Amino acid sequence: QVQLVESGGGLVQAGGSLRLSCAASGRAFITYAMGWFRQAPGKEREFVAAISWNGDTMNYADSVKGRFTISRDNAKNTVHLQMNSLKPEDTAVYYCAAERSGYTWVLHTSTPEYDYWGQGTQVTVSS
Repeated sequence: QVQLVESGGGLVQAGGSLRLSCAASGRAFITYAMGWFRQAPGKEREFVAAISWNGDTMNYADSVKGRFTISRDNAKNTVHLQMNSLKPEDTAVYYCAAERSGYTWVLHTSTPEYDYWGQGTQVTVSS
């Protein structure tokens, strides 16, 4: 069982930056692939970024590529999402997710592949 708690959301102007963090409790964090998803009002939850168990493989949605960076610290059971050059269309609730992937480098982008979810943190980008 893994519990995920996100933090770092807030209100920022377009062009600004935010850094989201996700703290994981429970054992075997290193065996989980981690992902970030987001959900805007009236829209489905969508993939943002994912990172492999050892942090050397990442995958990004085209809409955030070059602006967002996902990273993880296995010693601290945390994963981060650095968001730069934010746009109003990035406004959403951002969710951290964990997948029991084992020691593989396959990164999934669909919500059913992930086993645990955080409660979400609101990111609002004003124009």
